[in-house]
Amino acid sequence: MSFFRKPAPTIQFLCEPKDEGVIAPPVPAKAYLPDWFRKLPAVDDTKLSQTDTGLTVKRCMPFLDAMTTGWIIPLAATVRMEIKEGGAVMEAGWDFDRTMISNHGMHQVKGNPWGNRPPRKFHNYWTITTPPGWSCLFINPMNRPNGIFEIISGIVDTDTYRSPVHFPFFATGPDGLHVIEKGSPIVQVIPFRRDAAEIPAEIRAETKTEADIRIKVLRLTQAATGWYRTKARAKR
Repeated sequence: MSFFRKPAPTIQFLCEPKDEGVIAPPVPAKAYLPDWFRKLPAVDDTKLSQTDTGLTVKRCMPFLDAMTTGWIIPLAATVRMEIKEGGAVMEAGWDFDRTMISNHGMHQVKGNPWGNRPPRKFHNYWTITTPPGWSCLFINPMNRPNGIFEIISGIVDTDTYRSPVHFPFFATGPDGLHVIEKGSPIVQVIPFRRDAAEIPAEIRAETKTEADIRIKVLRLTQAATGWYRTKARAKR
């Protein structure tokens, strides 16, 4: 008897043949860890004391997992963005033969929390496809604020929408000229199964057994032994 393993779900990033090798390609999110994070020690010896372990966020697996989950779509070409009047006015230019940034109407987001900054849109030249039943969450790269723009989150059913998804954003940087280099991380893409996002919820008070488990996990976590990283997370 022969057994066949079901192939793992695959996300595809497809570009037009003329763009291959020209525009920056998507990469795993773990390949875009910022320099400050790479340079940060796991333990700051200068902070060690009886009340402080000296551990830094580099040992925080929830923080790291958020940064390394999914894929990063980088900017296809270098963009020059001049922000004026607190983001109410923004002019952009680029050395590329197609549109990199376009504008949305302010009426589309009237009353939004970003104030009088009108929405803009980064143009993306990668078509993203996922298996049936899978969608993609598009968000600002997690734990990577760039101080210039903020992507507006969205979900697209990439199993049926077989065309490039563009990325709305607000210019949040200070007034002045900002250069965003080709290859800079623009969007984090997290594929997920839609049925997994629709599981029913159970909302109630915990049982005695559940409380004991919660207290045990809290104690192990506070002991700074790396329990979550080496035990809980390793069981995934």
